[in-house]
Amino acid sequence: MSSTSSGNGLLNLEDVEAGPSKDNDHIDNENRHHDDDDADSSDPFDVPHTKNAPLEILKRWRYISKAKGYLGICHLFVWHLLTNFVSGCVMTKADDVNQSQKLDNASPGKGYGAVDSFGAGMLLESSSQHSASGQLQAALVLNASRRFRYTLDLRKEEEKERRKRMIRAHAQVIRAALLFKLAGEKQIVSGPPIALPIAVGEYNIGLEQLASMTRDHKLSALRQYSGVEGLSELLKTDLQTGISGDDADLLNRRNAFGSNTYPRKKGRSFWRFLWEAWQDLTLIILIISAGVSLGLGIKTEGLKEGWYDGGSIFFAVFIVIVVTATSDYRQSLQFQNLNEEKRNIQLEVMRGGRTVKISIYDVVVGDVVPLKIGDQVPADGVLITGHSLAIDESSMTGESKIVHKDQKEPFLMAGCKVADGVGTMLVTGVGINTEWGLLMASISEDTGEETPLQVRLNGVATFIGVVGLVVAVSVLLVLLVRYFTGNTEDPDGTTQFIKGTTKFDDAFNDVVKIFTIAVLPAARSGSLAFQCRAATARIVQVTIVVVAVPEGLPLAVTLTLAYSMRKMMADKALANLDMQVRRLSACETMGSATTICSDKTGTLTLNEMTVVEAYVGKKKINPPADSSQLHSSVVSLLNEGVAMNSTGNVFVPKDGGDVEISGSPTEKAILSWAVKLGMEFDVVRSAFKVLHVFPFNSEKKRGGVAVQQSNSDSEVHIHWKGAAEMVLASCSGYLDTDGCLQSIDEEKEFFKAAIDEMAASSLRCVALAYRLFEKEKIPTDEESLSGWVLPEDSLVLLAIVGIKDPCRPGVKDAVRICTDAGVRVRMVTGDNIQTAKAIALECGILSSAEDAIEPTIIEGRVFRALSEKEREQVAKKITVMGRSSPNDKLLLVQALRKGGDVVAVTGDGTNDAPALHEADIGLSMGIQGTEVAKESSDIIILDDNFASVVKVVRWGRSVYANIQKFIQFQLTVNVAALVINVVAAISSGDVPLNSVQLLWVNLIMDTLGALALATEPPTDNLMHRTPVGRREPLITNIMWRNLLIQALYQVTVLLTLNFLGLSILHLKDDSDRKHAVQVKNTLIFNAFVMCQIFNEFNSRKPEEINCFKGVTKNYLFMAIVGVTFVLQIIIIEFLGNFTSTVKLNWKLWLVSLGIGIFSWPLAIVGKLIPVSKTPLAAYFTRPFKRYRRSRNASS
Repeated sequence: MSSTSSGNGLLNLEDVEAGPSKDNDHIDNENRHHDDDDADSSDPFDVPHTKNAPLEILKRWRYISKAKGYLGICHLFVWHLLTNFVSGCVMTKADDVNQSQKLDNASPGKGYGAVDSFGAGMLLESSSQHSASGQLQAALVLNASRRFRYTLDLRKEEEKERRKRMIRAHAQVIRAALLFKLAGEKQIVSGPPIALPIAVGEYNIGLEQLASMTRDHKLSALRQYSGVEGLSELLKTDLQTGISGDDADLLNRRNAFGSNTYPRKKGRSFWRFLWEAWQDLTLIILIISAGVSLGLGIKTEGLKEGWYDGGSIFFAVFIVIVVTATSDYRQSLQFQNLNEEKRNIQLEVMRGGRTVKISIYDVVVGDVVPLKIGDQVPADGVLITGHSLAIDESSMTGESKIVHKDQKEPFLMAGCKVADGVGTMLVTGVGINTEWGLLMASISEDTGEETPLQVRLNGVATFIGVVGLVVAVSVLLVLLVRYFTGNTEDPDGTTQFIKGTTKFDDAFNDVVKIFTIAVLPAARSGSLAFQCRAATARIVQVTIVVVAVPEGLPLAVTLTLAYSMRKMMADKALANLDMQVRRLSACETMGSATTICSDKTGTLTLNEMTVVEAYVGKKKINPPADSSQLHSSVVSLLNEGVAMNSTGNVFVPKDGGDVEISGSPTEKAILSWAVKLGMEFDVVRSAFKVLHVFPFNSEKKRGGVAVQQSNSDSEVHIHWKGAAEMVLASCSGYLDTDGCLQSIDEEKEFFKAAIDEMAASSLRCVALAYRLFEKEKIPTDEESLSGWVLPEDSLVLLAIVGIKDPCRPGVKDAVRICTDAGVRVRMVTGDNIQTAKAIALECGILSSAEDAIEPTIIEGRVFRALSEKEREQVAKKITVMGRSSPNDKLLLVQALRKGGDVVAVTGDGTNDAPALHEADIGLSMGIQGTEVAKESSDIIILDDNFASVVKVVRWGRSVYANIQKFIQFQLTVNVAALVINVVAAISSGDVPLNSVQLLWVNLIMDTLGALALATEPPTDNLMHRTPVGRREPLITNIMWRNLLIQALYQVTVLLTLNFLGLSILHLKDDSDRKHAVQVKNTLIFNAFVMCQIFNEFNSRKPEEINCFKGVTKNYLFMAIVGVTFVLQIIIIEFLGNFTSTVKLNWKLWLVSLGIGIFSWPLAIVGKLIPVSKTPLAAYFTRPFKRYRRSRNASS
């Protein structure tokens, strides 16, 4: 948790020393009591100086502290902070402010007031500075204007960051105060003695010693252990081959030093979700309404039948709460699984001399871990070797500055990212024994993601709810006016309210019931209207708000996303789809993508590289690995350059098995070629020592190394490897096959032609070159050497190799599917423009060679040289971009998004992170992608296959289409039920659908309807539509057409039955008028439900005539429809008292079914009606826009 806490979270006072320590932004002098310019190295509160202060200065500070009385309060202040720290208490900002105000009143000369003021002030300033910093970072990361980007709960994020900052601030104040206190007590002396290693089990050093050394960055302790070499002996690790890695060895290390895991906070329980679910405002209104209805029902009708109203609403509320809580709970579990997958990083370690890939959780103390750009440091450790190694420690210190690591600063902290360079580290601390582990154990993950579509649907639901409330208030006013004017009558013709005659108690009950019915979403059956004087008032119990508020819309999104993700992983037809979704919102967003900017290597190609052509001098070597055609000196230089200028590894089993080659695909291809030439990797590596490394740079497209023979004072060789045409431009000569140096001036055109020929055959061209360098010119001190720039002029060309990376099978079909779907595929690659062109033609991205003209095919340097406006114009025309840098990709994404495209981007490198984040959907590669790239992405394509990207588009469109199907279905029910009850209530004071019935209909459309329509699998027809743009309305004209036709039909038929039903059904002359009205209302209710059941089929295919296509394959849909139908039969035939219905004979059942079935042919006829492409909303907003334009023009 803090850098001064021990493995068990407690502070060890003996661990504090005045040795070098890591920088921390919380002890920065900027914006403090004094500026950096005025910083005095003799100031005891200048903490960075304190940590490295000489003994004389510490002694002088001691006398100062005695003079001012600081020492005593330091002791109290340390224990005050320590108590809070150990007990897990983190002061709130309000507490800090109060404390600071109190301490400000203390004068510096009185006791310990000055020191406490200093400590509190440092905490407050640190917190306030970094609070502002955190907000700035959030503003940069979160862009509210981006419709398709996941929006965090900023309050939770700020709270999480505040806790981290306060933990770090506590730790640093404790460190500063203890150093000061110990200085005064003479406990810090020059070169403090370090306790001798204590043997623990099979190892000669203990857990606490390791944790203390790494946590507090004790360089003196590391030196006393004889550096990293001596430390590796104590841990029984070989720095070259790593640990043995057998099961017994791993078990011993975990027992002695712990595992690389940390305890996780438990997620919210199901009961917590239940508690939160019932606090919804709509549900609270329902509960209040149910209580009122229950009380009035029992009062007027007795307990036996009076509980039906309130009981039915309470039951409906219970169902809604349970369904909502269950859905949210399952979603939280899904988020926990996603977070677990995100944390389960795969990395390479050296074990038994070979490079193996393991989970970050399997790292143990003693492991040797190679580090490269973009990697996350998996555990605390010590640097073994490093070249230009720069670490981004912002995740631990909060300060976004890069820290360069070398033998003076060898300590590495878990959770940090490699920003540049390469290196290897020895793991010394894992899991809870690291500061990262303590931080992660104290902070729970946020699982409250709300997708953009859910946000939009919440807005739709709120709008409809407001409309429903307005209608309800209007109905309330009409009913009250009708009641008090004497126009409300019982079925027998008795006027309900007679001025001067009706008792106040009766009138009050009637008004309360009318208010409860019309405004609050509660209701009661109309069948009891004959049992008391206020019967007709209860007939008009309109559940308008219940019907009007479509609570099922957000639920439908959750169900759809959860179902889609589960099916994407489980469906055997998608066995090749290998992906990891980091953000649920990415699923729905991917369906709206209009363009995909794809990498070439590994995405469009197999990433299985092989050297198939090689030029040495002017001779083409055939076969390319035939060393007999080359002079031994040339082979020796090639082997030296390949082995030393590589981050890969070659492992030759002692039992004579196959050679194992690790590294990037390009590295593996070149290493494999060199092995065939006769290279002995281990022999070459041991024969030379590395002086300096220039890691491969995606901007310069090359990497270099300076080496010298280990046991001699020979000259230095500088080897370069990289993009052929770029390395060639730096060459002044070349070696021919006989090993003779030749001038390259007259032969450069030959080599350029050779490169173009290989590139045209879709080969990646890599050149190998070297030069001699005077040893005297190489910097001798480590600091100067780390900043030395390798010379890259006057190189001697050794070879040019052509590496074949064949296109993936099926990628051409995938590109064609995208094109048919209106999604444009663009290739953005760092390869030669000719290679990019050849691959684009092979993949179908370019239809013909005639299309390969600028700006359709363009180089990155040309694109970046354009102005911003020109880039926006050119971006839409670009299909292939070659020799692009990560910044070029970012510029392209920005230009496309400004042009209105919804952009998906694939990336694998650390420098791709800005483009991945800028895009609407970031797709990182699971195999070649760095951890930085993965963290910036929304979806990880684990198999790096472009076909998987296309399948994600297909499922994304399915999510969006399913939501639209449900919206059409639900709004049809909303409109029909609302119009039927409002018209009936206003016209006659009587309604055909009571509260229990409408709550059942609400359950059908909210829960069962969402489950049925939200789980429709994707169809091929989805990929024949154009993408949904940024400004496309959620409810399309086609949806408006379908829902209005169905709603108009239902309203017409059911209102006809309501007003003329007794005559149509020949019940007008029935002697039992009560029974006749019940039969009519039951038929209306039954027909209404049948219309919804059959309309569910219509909603499956909003645009297709055949709505039954594939329905038998959707077992869940068929099951829900069947269950709904069976439950409707039970309600009508057996639950009459509860729902105020009566049994229907078979003729009326046939009538109900006939009314429902007629919606099928009606839907077919409706789908033949053409609709305008202009959104319906545009017709309403157009007059306002014209008025606004004319007003602006006149002004």
